[in-house]
Amino acid sequence: MCVGRVGDGAAAGRNRLGAGRSRRRWWPAGLVGVGLAGLVDVIVFHQLLGWHHLYDRSTEAVGLASDGLLDLALIVALVLGLVSMVETTGPVERWGRRGWGGILVGFGGFNLFDGVVDHKLLRLHQIRPGVANLLAYDAAWIGLSVLFLAVGVGLVRGDTQAGRPADLSA
Repeated sequence: MCVGRVGDGAAAGRNRLGAGRSRRRWWPAGLVGVGLAGLVDVIVFHQLLGWHHLYDRSTEAVGLASDGLLDLALIVALVLGLVSMVETTGPVERWGRRGWGGILVGFGGFNLFDGVVDHKLLRLHQIRPGVANLLAYDAAWIGLSVLFLAVGVGLVRGDTQAGRPADLSA
């Protein structure tokens, strides 16, 4: 049997509840960042520049179909993230450092996953196939991804360490 002061359980419950609310406010921002990063990737590299598709190891039709499915998933992620952010945090003026930091974490995290897992481990596609040296493209992609991720984490952590509420502007 655990003996403690009266009210300790209530305080612990409030702390768990507060942590849950903080996570609920944070994940939509990450989802917005994932959706934005993916759509920028698809629009710029897949459609405008025509450098690659999500899946380049088959026919052009399969590549286009994979891009279409990716577009659909990214639009859903972006809309769900935006709706959830507005519901939990309010209008864009109230997103604050944590909201914008979360978006950057999602943006950088998506691109880091794309650069390491999709490009290197699974080899679904390369940034720019056919060039003599992919290292420069990979280094720039992964380096910028880490930069976005680090800035986002810095904004989120700085907001938390400064004791600012998660959903109020900084």
